[in-house]
Amino acid sequence: MKYRLMDVLACPYDKTFPLRLVVLKRTEHPERQYTWPRKPFCEEYCAYRDLRIKDHPKPDSLPCEECHKWEIETGIIYCPSCGRWYPIIEEIPRMLPDELRNEKEELHFLESISEQLKTYAPDIAEKILREGKPFNLSKK
Repeated sequence: MKYRLMDVLACPYDKTFPLRLVVLKRTEHPERQYTWPRKPFCEEYCAYRDLRIKDHPKPDSLPCEECHKWEIETGIIYCPSCGRWYPIIEEIPRMLPDELRNEKEELHFLESISEQLKTYAPDIAEKILREGKPFNLSKK
């Protein structure tokens, strides 16, 4: 998954934007060249710098060339509003409505990344790990 995808993603449940991105593993592709004619590439939100574009004093100075070279392999997309989290597995964000999610697979993923999550996002890790489920059934 590319960082720039966060510029268009909203929570499927409550439509919150922007969502929080927790990157656990990423790969650099130095051969990738940024060729778009304008900067910044993202219109609303820069996930690479975790900021809203309109809040940056010089949006054209954002590091789009650097951001473009990274691919997120493993991570979590977290909705600060409803508390749902969505896994990024093998570069694919799995942002499905609750009824289409595979709870067993997502709980296995959560177990496999729990220590990394505590390191990279301690402020939300305990909440996610304590609730255990990819989504809160009482919030449906």
